[in-house]
Amino acid sequence: MDGKVALITGGANGIGAAVARRLSTEGWRLTLADVDEDGGTKLAAELGGVFVRTDVTDPAASERAVATAVEHYGGLDLAFLNAGVATGCGLDADFDPVRYRRAMSINLDGVAYGVHAVLPALRQRGGGNIIATASMAGLTATPFDPIYGANKAAVVGMVRALGPAHGPENIRVNALCPSFADTDILNPLREHLQETGFPILTVDDVVTAFMSILGGDGVGECWYVVPGRTSEPFRFRGVPGPRATE
Repeated sequence: MDGKVALITGGANGIGAAVARRLSTEGWRLTLADVDEDGGTKLAAELGGVFVRTDVTDPAASERAVATAVEHYGGLDLAFLNAGVATGCGLDADFDPVRYRRAMSINLDGVAYGVHAVLPALRQRGGGNIIATASMAGLTATPFDPIYGANKAAVVGMVRALGPAHGPENIRVNALCPSFADTDILNPLREHLQETGFPILTVDDVVTAFMSILGGDGVGECWYVVPGRTSEPFRFRGVPGPRATE
């Protein structure tokens, strides 16, 4: 992996920053994309990478992030589409259309815009990897945050479709699906989880799963990451097909 080039959205903090640090130890050259200019600039300087301010809700911003990586390093081998936010509202009396649209734009549109932007650069390299951060919320019902569950389930569906579509091009598209991990996005639920004794993932556990995806050969896979289990692709049940009629 030494000398390979990675673009990480949401790369200034949390899972994105932890993955950036791990990739740096493996010799990857990094482009960090985030709205957090201070954090992203400092981390990029620490890791010898480059930072580009990127609002993933803007398709042009994703294009600029890819262009930055290609111009700075000559190409792109991996896109970790990781930017994400908590919803902060439901669909009942607390519904807020602005918060709803923001969550959907970052968590879902940001992945779609990111994939669209990186595909040409990966093709120029003869292939590569796209890993999107989804969530266990995309694999199971999430009654406490249906909007978050909806956009993460959409990312899961997108990845499952893109995987076989681009596998023949040697472009592997997969998803990382952690449960509650010890990052800032967890803060609104942290106290409740601690009171109920619900186990919280370490960020290192998530990074380990990420590296397993990167080192594998599957496409369209959605790797669950939960405390106490070895991460692996979630096994979806097949849907009923049509029956022959008499």
